Amino acid sequence: MATKLIGERIKRKEDPRLITGTASYVDDIKLPNVHHVAFLRSIYGHAKINKIDVSEARKLPGVVAVLTHDDIKGVLKPMPCVGGVPDMHTPEHYPLSGGKVRFVGEAIAAVVANDRYVARDALDLINVDYEPLPVVVDMEKALEKGAPLLYEEYGENRGFTWKISGGDIDKAFQEADRVVKLRLVNQRVAPIPLETRAVLAQYQDRGVEGELTVWTSTQIPHGIRTSIAGMLNLPEHRVRVIAPEVGGGFGCKVDFYGEEVLIPYLAMKLKVPVKWVEGRRENIQATDHGRDQINYIEAAVKNDGTVVGLRVKVLADMGAYYQLLSPVIPTLTGLMMCGPYKISNVSMEVLGVFTNKMATDAYRGAGRPEATYLLERTMDAIAAELNLDPVEVRMKNFIQPNEFPYKTATGLVYDSGNYQAALQKALDHVGYTKLREEQKKLREQGQYVGIGISSYVEICAFGPSAATATGGWESATVRIEPTGKVTVLTGSSPHGQGQETTFAQIVADGLGLTMEDITVQHGDTAVVQYGIGTFGSRATAVGGTAVYLALQKVKEKATKFAAHMLKVDSKGLVFRDGKIFPENNPEKSVTLTEVALAAYLAKDLPPDTEPGLVATAFYEPKNFTFPFGTHIAVVDIDPETGQIKFRRYVAVDDCGNIINMLTVHGQVHGGIAQGLGQALYEEVVYDENGQLLTGSFMDYCIPKAHHLPKFELDYTVTPTNVNPLGVKGVGEAGTIGSTPAVVNAVIDALAHLGVRNIDMPLKPEKIWKTIKEHAPKKGPIIVA
Repeated sequence: MATKLIGERIKRKEDPRLITGTASYVDDIKLPNVHHVAFLRSIYGHAKINKIDVSEARKLPGVVAVLTHDDIKGVLKPMPCVGGVPDMHTPEHYPLSGGKVRFVGEAIAAVVANDRYVARDALDLINVDYEPLPVVVDMEKALEKGAPLLYEEYGENRGFTWKISGGDIDKAFQEADRVVKLRLVNQRVAPIPLETRAVLAQYQDRGVEGELTVWTSTQIPHGIRTSIAGMLNLPEHRVRVIAPEVGGGFGCKVDFYGEEVLIPYLAMKLKVPVKWVEGRRENIQATDHGRDQINYIEAAVKNDGTVVGLRVKVLADMGAYYQLLSPVIPTLTGLMMCGPYKISNVSMEVLGVFTNKMATDAYRGAGRPEATYLLERTMDAIAAELNLDPVEVRMKNFIQPNEFPYKTATGLVYDSGNYQAALQKALDHVGYTKLREEQKKLREQGQYVGIGISSYVEICAFGPSAATATGGWESATVRIEPTGKVTVLTGSSPHGQGQETTFAQIVADGLGLTMEDITVQHGDTAVVQYGIGTFGSRATAVGGTAVYLALQKVKEKATKFAAHMLKVDSKGLVFRDGKIFPENNPEKSVTLTEVALAAYLAKDLPPDTEPGLVATAFYEPKNFTFPFGTHIAVVDIDPETGQIKFRRYVAVDDCGNIINMLTVHGQVHGGIAQGLGQALYEEVVYDENGQLLTGSFMDYCIPKAHHLPKFELDYTVTPTNVNPLGVKGVGEAGTIGSTPAVVNAVIDALAHLGVRNIDMPLKPEKIWKTIKEHAPKKGPIIVA
């Protein structure tokens, strides 16, 4: 008990219910007389809707309502986009589209029936008169003169232009010894949470005091409540949103979708509970996609490998509409374009482009993986151009440990870092020098071995409100119950990150209790004070700090009560083993249970105190945090098949102080798996007609366990001074560091053939074709 819990490897408290199947997701919630919704979605990438005839669908027994755009226009407001940039074109879109559709999968009608299968059958009875229009799915073509327009009123498919710069970029290029250029494609991917989106709504009509309860699979329950109340013109205190167990989010559930307002609207309109559970094909069609950038990179370098300037043009595919944060995501690429390097002169121009595809928005890393990818591919390209070791180029350009806090050319202030230590630890772990010698020998034998390095820094713990569209603070309440047990209410909304465990560790440590004494609650807006949610690796660095600050408040009050009961000075009291006592006299003690009961009975209160032991804290950090690390991948490539096989995968991450190594391991494991998925397998593909070709798991490939290497994980610890816990965040580190490490390894394996770039995903057929194109041509066979 006396041992500190922070830093211990403690199994997650939430896991037993998850692995035994006793957890409740939205679709597990059963309400009497529940009705089901099915959506008719566009089969065209771009078309006018001349007419929708729903008369036959309405006649089907069991159908209680069929809605189209005409039924909600003037009743529901357009969907919000809070992530704006200056002077952008902002088209309106509604939960149900009318007049025109702009991507395959766009919802145009909703059927409500007393049976899920009846609702689905009714969709086949809806007759839509489409007038197909020209389609554009290629960003570069969308910007060309004469391209089909998604919005004629704008006269272009450019949604916005966003620029950032620092230093003197023109002078840097004038003084450079050479310029290294790259064109990189960061392909479109789908987040693929295990649980698709789902919404259940119930309206209890009590006249002016009616209450709307909405269960939804989301990362931001309070934000959803505010949005629903705003769109339905309801007082917010009459809307309750519950995020039950959430089966994966990965950023795509940091959004407010049309279904999340339409289902509650139907529940209110029909006076019955209404449920919708997204199918997997719907999920790939109509849930946010991620990435989808084209980067045009120019690096101004000296002959010794020093990078003196970096100029990047980014095309960012917005899809057909903006979702909640769509325009903000590529701006994070710009903010982080310096990475861990001391690049004093930078310039980035981002063009947001409309295409006939589903919208892009946050996906694990959200703009930062794109920044790391373009930087780390560029560093390897510079090394190849100058015939230098990739390690040498990175070490030469790293920010030095004694330069922190460090202000980047894009205006960010990095809190702390030691990038050299993380890289060196990874090199030592993988045996880099020996590996290079082995690689040279194997190449002489015709074997293709590649070593890929990726050093990254990411922006996390989104805090300063001026810099984030969603607000930057977080809230927590710590309540010691009369029995001495503790309830923690967090505005964060964990869904796999493990905060039910780590927040309990923080509180148990502070009060000298066991993990079993602490209960962490989240996700219910009727129970938890207003909070922001979980995304951007912020839950522990911001939400955990709010817990810590609330704990200090309640602990200070408990100290006063204990001192009063013990008739000692409050200074020097210690919380340990469920007791409170003077540090120099452990025998004179009172239990926390006795203190708590006295605080609530309030028969003998200390002067100037109130009954109870509860405190709430709202915490907004003064800066972001900046975790970092280095990942190294070692691969073999079979030149006859293009197959890639992992020899080693080493990751050294630095997320500041570590509360629970097991949860950190879990986050890094999952992140690497998703990063490898993008590097090797995953890609959302539309054809020239806007048809989604990867609309199911038959065509959209995600990595399975046997595709992944053994992860060799290690850490350095460089605490931040931004928060009192010294933690930085780790939820997205694996995704950010892994993708370029794998791609760099594959390119390195083929470098002796003259290969300088292959765009992701690096599928075997693509590798095989590249080898055949670059391999030395064999002469004719001469028979003597």
